[in-house]
Amino acid sequence: MLTDFSEQVSLRDKTLVIGCSTSEVSGERIGTAGKSPVAETIFSSLDKLSKEKGVKLAFQCCEHLNRAIVVERETAKEHGLDPVSVIPAAKAGGSMATYAYEHMKDPVVVEEVKAEAGIDIGDTFIGMHLKAVAVPVRCQSNKLGEAHVTFATTRPKFIGGARATYA
Repeated sequence: MLTDFSEQVSLRDKTLVIGCSTSEVSGERIGTAGKSPVAETIFSSLDKLSKEKGVKLAFQCCEHLNRAIVVERETAKEHGLDPVSVIPAAKAGGSMATYAYEHMKDPVVVEEVKAEAGIDIGDTFIGMHLKAVAVPVRCQSNKLGEAHVTFATTRPKFIGGARATYA
């Protein structure tokens, strides 16, 4: 899945927001059965992608933390994002964000990010963290375990109407 996505979308030097329900991956209702081993597997694949493609990862917390974002401190500084004082936990943040926070180099939590690309695993609603305009990316597979997966990239807004010329 990640190979398919990264072949369609240039990720270098971009921010990729990931929303993930490990419960949904395991076939359970979102927010009911978070699983650290599932988070570990997903994080490992995304960390590898980050190193290979030069993409910055941003992990969305669950709604109990208002869908806050876990990023590396360096990413927060680059984007002028102020860290907030919270540490994700399985029942307040979600298993994926918690695992990411525990395994990133120097993680911080920020309230929001405007990412250029996104992966939504288990219908967690990452749209609030994507730049306008979001464009769906169709990959060969849209399931991870039992979870529905949606991929997105973004593009600049087209303004000016019929007389405008676009880049």
